[in-house]
Amino acid sequence: MAARSLELKVWREHQPDPLQQGLAQLDGYLDRLEFDTGVLAVFDSRPDTAPITERTAFSEVQTSSGRTVTLLRG
Repeated sequence: MAARSLELKVWREHQPDPLQQGLAQLDGYLDRLEFDTGVLAVFDSRPDTAPITERTAFSEVQTSSGRTVTLLRG
């Protein structure tokens, strides 16, 4: 199994989606650790979001340097 790094971001009320910031931060960690992949979890804590069961999803995204990241939104 490949080594991975995990980054957690919280999407707070009146703030922009932290996805791009999280990808950039995780990409830096992956570069320093010489890992090819990572996991970014974005937890949406805004009060008017859909129920957690409706908004939870996994997908794969790429960092700006081309690393594959598993994205969990919840």
